[in-house]
Amino acid sequence: MITLFRAINILFNIIEFLIVIRILLSLLNIGPYNPLGKIVYEVTEPILGFARQLIYKSGINTGMFDFSPLLAILILRLISALLLRILF
Repeated sequence: MITLFRAINILFNIIEFLIVIRILLSLLNIGPYNPLGKIVYEVTEPILGFARQLIYKSGINTGMFDFSPLLAILILRLISALLLRILF
């Protein structure tokens, strides 16, 4: 049971880390056509796309700022906490 707990934690931490890497890649102007950028974009786009849809559907106007990474990390932490409470 402890190994499953650790595996879930590691998985969610890796995804959060990749989201932070994606933020840094966008600041450095490294697009999805770079080999590293492509991997990071492919792994993070499903959760970030979902977060963008939530922001759009809620009608919140964020202007030029993209809050989807922040919302995605919050969603990941909520899912992780719920999963760990259900399993343990």
